[in-house]
Amino acid sequence: MMLTTLSVRNAAQLSSSTGFAVAVLIPCYNEEAAIRKVVEDFRTRLPDAAILVYDNNSTDRTRQVASAAGAQVRSERLQGKGHVIRRMFADVEADIYVLVDGDDTYDAAVAPLMVRQLIENRLDMVTAVREPTQQQAYRLGHRLGNRLLTSLVCGAFGNRVGDVLSGYRVFSRRFVKSFPALACGFETETEFTIHALELNMPVGEVPTAYCGRIAGSRSKLNTISDGLRILRTIMMLVKQEHPLQSFGISGIVLLSTCLILGLPVVLEFHRTGLVPRLPTALLATALGLASSLSFVCGLVLEQVARGRKELKRLAYLAIPATGNGR
Repeated sequence: MMLTTLSVRNAAQLSSSTGFAVAVLIPCYNEEAAIRKVVEDFRTRLPDAAILVYDNNSTDRTRQVASAAGAQVRSERLQGKGHVIRRMFADVEADIYVLVDGDDTYDAAVAPLMVRQLIENRLDMVTAVREPTQQQAYRLGHRLGNRLLTSLVCGAFGNRVGDVLSGYRVFSRRFVKSFPALACGFETETEFTIHALELNMPVGEVPTAYCGRIAGSRSKLNTISDGLRILRTIMMLVKQEHPLQSFGISGIVLLSTCLILGLPVVLEFHRTGLVPRLPTALLATALGLASSLSFVCGLVLEQVARGRKELKRLAYLAIPATGNGR
């Protein structure tokens, strides 16, 4: 689905006349080759927005180039995108937040449309769903990994997202100031999605062109290591938010193994009155006890998770929605 020139133009007019304070947040690490164009493109599309570049220990001229392009440049010393996100969300005060990578792979032209959708539909998060314009823009490993991880998140938390790992999003103040931001690296995008889905926030999506990096710019994402970290984060959050589901699966596996090993022993005892395979009987008993314990732990932790969810929901509702009082 392609965006028309008219829709983008109308969105730009709307976003510049709403009176909302908009902040464009750009986390950067060694993006000297691309950051000038990113800052200039977003300045053109969102002329009234504050453009903030957060440098994460770059060893090139990212800071100088961003500052010369007109951005406010700040620093985060803890290495990793998650640390940068946490610092940005804590420091910056605005009504609407536009988050985008500093590598010039996303289309700034859809930013006004995303802002418009968030305001008109009173959403908390709008995600740019990537549509590659070049074969090399979205490597096969990244594409397959994104599909797998998106399927896992949708299966566990609800099928309302099409691109879990997109780095181009628009958030309400209510989302940003209630987001825990616990991740350290690229798994922070997964946290965005799960936070929104778990609290049943209103969310939306906009398709956007996804381009390859320009010459001199290099991806910091490692397909295997970062993919495994993201997968681990998803599994951890599933266990944390849905413990009964996680411990229930473990309990079922343990109970099934118990029955497979123990049923023949029980039938033999019923037939002969003897227990010839005592070690097997003891193992089956232990597995049965472990299964019961797993189910009990799941039930207890489910109540704990419900209490945590209620507290997060109350913290979310304590922040006025975008548009209230305007």
